[in-house]
Amino acid sequence: MSEQTMAGRTVLVTGASDGIGAETARVLAASGATVLVTGRSADKLRPVAEAVGTEPLVADFSRLDDVRRLADQVGERVGTLDVLMNNAGGMFAPSKKTSDGHEPNFQVNHLAPFLLTNLLHAQLAAARSSLVVNTSSVANLMGKVVLDDLDYEHRRAIEFPAYGTGKLMNILFTRGIAQRWSADGIVSAAVHPGPVGSSFGRDSWFVGLLYRSPLKRFATISVPDGAAPLVALAERGPDPEIDGLYFSRFTAHGRENKQARDQKVIDGLWERSAALVGLT
Repeated sequence: MSEQTMAGRTVLVTGASDGIGAETARVLAASGATVLVTGRSADKLRPVAEAVGTEPLVADFSRLDDVRRLADQVGERVGTLDVLMNNAGGMFAPSKKTSDGHEPNFQVNHLAPFLLTNLLHAQLAAARSSLVVNTSSVANLMGKVVLDDLDYEHRRAIEFPAYGTGKLMNILFTRGIAQRWSADGIVSAAVHPGPVGSSFGRDSWFVGLLYRSPLKRFATISVPDGAAPLVALAERGPDPEIDGLYFSRFTAHGRENKQARDQKVIDGLWERSAALVGLT
């Protein structure tokens, strides 16, 4: 029997249909948390929701209206949110624009969680002491944020660097939350969980090839091992000492892109993202 370390706390886990999101949800529920789960696959999400004792909240982050509906559904179910695990994401072919017309690595990895987190600000603030965890990646080192061309309208988008840029944006968003919302008792951290052997990359031909090959077992760690850093941060809770930090698994101050602490980029990304999703 797990210790009830999360008893009395309410958690929302995105990207919970499978992989580290599903595992994180199960572990936190076993630790006593009330866990809400969301993902884009109703069939995969249903058993996860049943396992944690809640109903599935289906949302596709390639559709911003789904994100808005999700925020409304969460608001209808809970008045306070202690932990938001922004775990949904993936690597996508840049040519396949979202229904909102955005480059998919930008929208699914950054813009959608940015919108969701802002729409749930009231619930996070109502907890008086809450935590936002953004699942990032060591791939942030390959990213480059161009504030005047977030959607790659004036340059060619290449799949892996575009993914890395989305993961860099997760760190920049974490810093933005730390700077803007600390007075509301909201703490934020970003984390690289490690190279997890899950369904990550299923939308990417290149990554999918690796993950379907025998090389997968040499290149990746297990799903429980990948979920462990997320669980550790959730259980640690809104500790001001971790506010704005990027973790490489359990180690603070992981290797970051040089843009990750550029204040103009932190502010510019927030402002442009808010404008794109209609929050200004």
